[in-house]
Amino acid sequence: MPDTDAFSRVYWGAAAQGRLLLRRCRADGCGAAHHYPREFCPRCWSEDVEWEEASGRATLYTWSVVHRNDLPPFGERVPYVAAVVDLAEGPRMMTEVVDCPEADLRIGMPLRVRFRTGADTGAGTDAGTWRGTGTRRGTGTGTDPAAPTLAVPVFGPA
Repeated sequence: MPDTDAFSRVYWGAAAQGRLLLRRCRADGCGAAHHYPREFCPRCWSEDVEWEEASGRATLYTWSVVHRNDLPPFGERVPYVAAVVDLAEGPRMMTEVVDCPEADLRIGMPLRVRFRTGADTGAGTDAGTWRGTGTRRGTGTGTDPAAPTLAVPVFGPA
């Protein structure tokens, strides 16, 4: 699973608290939001970007049901729905759709962020998924026993 560094620690710490972050450019005339987080704006190349909490709302842009994957921990989860979603703030994000039968998937369907924790991320004890509400607290660094050490954003029906 992902390695954290000084830059990405903010993102993964927020995810452990149930908050999805993206980056927004502060350069005059730009203001673009982007995800995956980078230290520069991919639209205008400015380094004047800041973290912003996303609403957690998205719509389904496209998906594919994965029936075979030999890479841990994904092989133990097949079949699963790999997807691209449009975040309400504008950026597209690669993710997984959970808690929704394949037959119910529809382009444009409203989705809401959830977080997969524990062994489901390949990083420890299985804690399942939970809805991101921004109310879960902890640092995600192991200093708060109520907070997972890693939480990965996934999406489910709104």
